[in-house]
Amino acid sequence: MSPADRSRGESRGAQHEAAPANAPQFLPWQLDTARAWLGQRDRFAHAWLVHGLAGIGKLDFAVAAAASLLCETPRDGLACGHCAACAWFASGNHPDLRRIRPEAVALEEGAAQAEAAEEAEPATAASKRAPSKEIRIDQIRALESWFNTATHRGGWRVALLYPAQALNVISANALLKVLEEPPPHTVFLLVADAPDRLLPTLVSRCRRLPLPAPDADTALRWLREQNVEPARDWLAAAGGAPLAALRMAQGGQAPCPPWLSQLLEPLAQGQAPDVGGMAESLEKAPPAEWIDALQRLFTDLMLAAAGQPPRYFPGLAGLTGKVGTRMNAARAAEAARWLTRQRALASHPLNGKLFAHAALQRVVLSCQA
Repeated sequence: MSPADRSRGESRGAQHEAAPANAPQFLPWQLDTARAWLGQRDRFAHAWLVHGLAGIGKLDFAVAAAASLLCETPRDGLACGHCAACAWFASGNHPDLRRIRPEAVALEEGAAQAEAAEEAEPATAASKRAPSKEIRIDQIRALESWFNTATHRGGWRVALLYPAQALNVISANALLKVLEEPPPHTVFLLVADAPDRLLPTLVSRCRRLPLPAPDADTALRWLREQNVEPARDWLAAAGGAPLAALRMAQGGQAPCPPWLSQLLEPLAQGQAPDVGGMAESLEKAPPAEWIDALQRLFTDLMLAAAGQPPRYFPGLAGLTGKVGTRMNAARAAEAARWLTRQRALASHPLNGKLFAHAALQRVVLSCQA
């Protein structure tokens, strides 16, 4: 960097200090973990695997952690929100940060198409295919020139990779080679729901940072601050994961889909529900959504069979209690495994009505005495 460029950069930094930037915030249930973890940054590992229950804010944690690592004047280990580095981070152009995620995720986040240049692939080629749902080897290779340059301000360089399970075998092996001989002053933050879905050798090269789910009171208080009501029902529907509960509530649906009541009420009376009518109502819904609802329902039914309260749908406790005590446990367990296998087909082109009808019929037969 020339003296003139450095002078201009320092001038911009002074302007940013005068006009504070908002730093990404850790969620309330993450603060203690973040402070303890960032307090040991002098002995930081070069790669961390941030993992935990889906929907508890792992990516929010990793983003706030990246901002804190890049911050030039951290406060209690956390990003100050005032320095030049925090201003660059807030504007999305910090030179010492790279986000590695599938094209499909980048588009969901509203990233500009120009960002695809980081993948070292011509825009014309990218425009002729559907956005990839995988992290490809091109994206890993494109980091080489970044690794070979000095950090912009002499501090950390952060590579934020998510979701780590989107790595395919080839890109995972390419990343493994990087982690075997890590570039200096670089921290990798990998975010994943389930480490057992990753390449074991890749996991072995990372320090694991498990994030706990918040307690119910903390999660409910946070949801109510986001104007989510009934917070308790939404949190239960999301299995205790507050960010998942927030996304579900923002989807404009009820915490307990009405068609589940239509399914259970006849079964609780020993009668067969109108599977055809329900299949028509589910025909246009994404299969992954209603399969997920059925999987959660089966969990509640199995809990009811064991004399335990429901986990996901407390409003259906009376119905799940009656059906759960009458159903054949072996048939219900097999139906639950069948639904898990069908989940893999949910993204494929299918006849929605026939698929829903088959699934509901399987559920009904498993729940009948």
